[in-house]
Amino acid sequence: MKLRVYLILMLCFISALLLCGCTEPIPSSPSPVQSQAVLKPLQTISVTGTGSFSVRVDGLVPGAVLPEAYTCIGASESPAVSWDNPPQRTKSFVLILDDPDTPAGTFTHWLVYNIPPQIRQIDRGQPNAKVLANGARSGDNSAGNRGYFPPCPPPGPAHRYVFTLYALDNEISMPTAGRDSIDMAMAGHVLGQAQAVTTFRR
Repeated sequence: MKLRVYLILMLCFISALLLCGCTEPIPSSPSPVQSQAVLKPLQTISVTGTGSFSVRVDGLVPGAVLPEAYTCIGASESPAVSWDNPPQRTKSFVLILDDPDTPAGTFTHWLVYNIPPQIRQIDRGQPNAKVLANGARSGDNSAGNRGYFPPCPPPGPAHRYVFTLYALDNEISMPTAGRDSIDMAMAGHVLGQAQAVTTFRR
C-alpha cells in the first residue's frame, strides 16, 4: 500500500515538471542595423562674432568632381585651398583631407598643421617638405608618407574626398605627426571647423 502511494506521488511530481516545461524563451528579433551617417556635401559652421567660417577647394562648387590634376591619373598635385572668417583667438589651422569610402575605413590623404593664423590660403602644388614656405608643417598621410597622397580609388563608384579645416586656440608642439597624434593634440582646442566635399572615381 505504501509503495503504491509512493509511486502515485512520484508520477504526480514528474507530470508537474513536464507541464511547467524547462525550455528557454524565444529570443527577440535583433534590432535593425543603423545606416551609416552620410557626410554633408559642404558645410560652413557659424562661429560667434566671426561670421561664417568656410573653406573652398580650388573654387569648386559643393560636391564637384576633383580635377584629375589632383589625382593619380593626372599630375598628383595638391589643390589650392582657401578660407574666410576664422574664429577669433585662432592661433593655428589644421587641414585634413580624408576619403571615408575606402573598404578598410577612412584614409587620410593630406595633413597640414600649424598653419599660421594670418594665412588664408594654401597654394596649389605643395611639396612634401617637412616645413612649407608659409611656416606650416606637413604631417604623415595614411600611406605613411609625408605630404599629399593623390586620390586613387579602385574602379567603381565615386569616393568622397572631404577637406576639413580646423581653427585651434593653440599650436601643436610636435615636429612630425600622423593622424592619430593630430587628433589627440586637437582635442579640447578646436574653436571651429569647416568642410568642403568633392568626389572622384576611376
